[in-house]
Amino acid sequence: MRKQKGFSLIELLIVVAIILIIAAIAIPNLLRAKISANESSAVGSIRNIITAEISYSTSFPQAGYALNILSLGPGAGNQTCPAAGPATTNACLIDAVLSGAATGTATKSGYGFAAAGQNAVAGANTSFTSAGVPVTYNQTGTRDFCAFEDGVLRQLPPAVGNTGGAAAAAALAAAGGPATCTVAPWIVLQ
Repeated sequence: MRKQKGFSLIELLIVVAIILIIAAIAIPNLLRAKISANESSAVGSIRNIITAEISYSTSFPQAGYALNILSLGPGAGNQTCPAAGPATTNACLIDAVLSGAATGTATKSGYGFAAAGQNAVAGANTSFTSAGVPVTYNQTGTRDFCAFEDGVLRQLPPAVGNTGGAAAAAALAAAGGPATCTVAPWIVLQ
């Protein structure tokens, strides 16, 4: 009889088991890395919104802070700034993706964003609130982020309720910064 060459079934099962163990260790770490990257992007996006709001209020003092996040970008349905140039409804201070002009929803890197001008006095918004909320908790992010006209970025520690994307961010922004983002368990991001 001829001698067979190759691997036995036991040897193949051992190799497959080792690969599965390595995958079980690596996949959660990859997910955590993705969440960390999304949260870093969200922090940068909220800081961009703060800067854009300050620039908007300087450029359009009659309007104060922008009425909404869409006004900070190129305007509804536009990918780039219109040829006529910036206006109160399309200030061109943030990109079309972050403002929601590109897709109709301000979603970027697994987070939904919103900004709302508030406390109108003589037609000018005297305050604003911006917020970032993960689209799906523990998959795209774990923390909510919030800021208002004081320019301080705050975070809500990880909790299952930190989800909902742009709709949840809009609700958070509409609630108002000092009334929402300064109440425990919100903490200043260091």
